This record gives sequence, C-alpha cells and structure tokens, in this order.
Amino acid sequence: MNSVAPFAHEALFYRDEDAFLSGTAGFVADGVDCGEPVLVAVPEASIGPLRERLGGRADEVHFIDMTEAGRNPGRIIPGVLMAFSASTQRRFRMVGEPMWPGRTALEYPACVQHEALINTAFEGRPGVILCPYDASALAGHVLEDARRTHPVVIDGERRVASEWYTDPSGLADIYNVPLPPPPPDAEEHPFTVGTLAHLRQLVARHAHWLRRVQVDDLVLAVNELATNSILHASGRGVLRMWREGGTAVCEVSDSGSGFPPSFTGLSGFGIVMVNLLCDLVRTHTSHSGTTVRVYLGR
Repeated sequence: MNSVAPFAHEALFYRDEDAFLSGTAGFVADGVDCGEPVLVAVPEASIGPLRERLGGRADEVHFIDMTEAGRNPGRIIPGVLMAFSASTQRRFRMVGEPMWPGRTALEYPACVQHEALINTAFEGRPGVILCPYDASALAGHVLEDARRTHPVVIDGERRVASEWYTDPSGLADIYNVPLPPPPPDAEEHPFTVGTLAHLRQLVARHAHWLRRVQVDDLVLAVNELATNSILHASGRGVLRMWREGGTAVCEVSDSGSGFPPSFTGLSGFGIVMVNLLCDLVRTHTSHSGTTVRVYLGR
C-alpha cells in the first residue's frame, strides 16, 4: 500500500509580514523536521525575515529570489519547481510566490496560466506547493484567480477546499488573450525554411545593443519559434521586431495551432527552452493562427 500523500497545491492569503511568516515558517519547519527537501522561492525582501524566523532550520532550506528566477512566469515550472523536485526522489515541499505587487498587466495572464499548469505538471508527484498571495496589496481579481488555480486556500485560520477551483486547461484557455498590437514602426519580415539564416542575422542586428550573451539567447529563441512555424504550421511565418525602452521584443506569427509546453517529455520542449531564455514569453492562439512574443532586456 502506498502511504505517500498525493500532490497538493495550496494558496496562502496573508495581509502583513507576520501573517506571511506565520503561514510559511510553520509549513517550511514541518518539512525540515520530516526530512523533506524544501525550496522557498519568494521575493528577496521576504527571504531575510523568513530565515530569521526559521532559525537553524534555515540552513536546511534552499532559497531563491523569485523576482529574478521567476521574472518570466513561464520559466517557473521548468526552471525552478521542476528543477528542484527532479533533484530528489523523496516527497518535496516548496513555497513559491509567483504573483507579487508590481507584476505588470502584460505579465499577469502568464502568471495565471503558470498557476493553473502547476496542477497538471505535478499531478501524481509526491509533494506540496504553497503559494503566498499578499491579500492587502493585490487586486481582488488576482485573489479570485488564485481561488480558481488552487484546490485549497488558506486565509487566516481557515483552510478550505476552494469551491471556485477550475479545470487547469480551461483556465489557461481563458487567459489565452490577444496581445497588444505591435507599434506602427515595428520591422516585419516574412520567412520560410530557406531564409532562417537571414532571419537569425536580422535578430542579431536588431538586438545589437544588448549584451552578447543576450543577443545569442534571443537569436536562439526566435530561431526555435520560426523553426516550429515551418515544421508545424504552413511552412512559413512572419517575424516582427521592435524595442520597448531597454527591452528587445520579437514575435513570430503563423497559421498553426501552436503546441502546449510539456514538462515531462520532448513534446513542446522548444517552447520550454524559449521560456528559459527570455524575460517574458506571451502566446496567443486563435482560429487564424498562433503568435508567440518574446521579451529580453538589460
């Protein structure tokens, strides 16, 4: 008989630092005392106070600044949570705060899709993920979506099954929203398999003001998206490029239906790689095709 508890995904609503520390420190301490590997991925400002509250137990915990590691919401599952859980065969325990005050409206749909996809990506795995939400600073619709993406919600002394919990794929579809239109001065370049080398040159030239490693990352990401368009859509697509302040923006559009990210196999690995390389990845799929837009800045 298998005595390992199933995967759990819980939201913690807190309204001040003490409530955050009370809700997370007990959760982390229980994991340490049970010999479970524990990851805490929260904004850097919260790490110091939590270390202090944990005392000596903090030495057994792996801490990550989520505002850096999770700047791109699409990077969190493969690059933070999966990377940690794959390092152990034991039941794991993780604190992950992907939605903090200051997240932009452009990032928000990707955050909700991330939280929904956790339920699919970790289904059947032995562990628990606790996601803190600052209920005093985040908008009401953010907390409503947290109730839709987490089967269990903890609010003060109450720990209840969420009656608003929604099928992950359905909620991800709800946030499959159109992207803001490119600016009028955006460069536009149609491409086919025979023009991929030229496409890579165009991207490198467009992003020349970034650091060399960033230019290489952007070229690799756009090449992966363009190759996917050629292989899985009509054999052609359109690249658009522009600059937003200190950020290079590239989008690839085609007539295909896109493909969902896979965290357990090779299918969809390309889009996972793109998420690992870029600061933000936004995707919109409709009856007319798929657009993937990537952001990379200093």
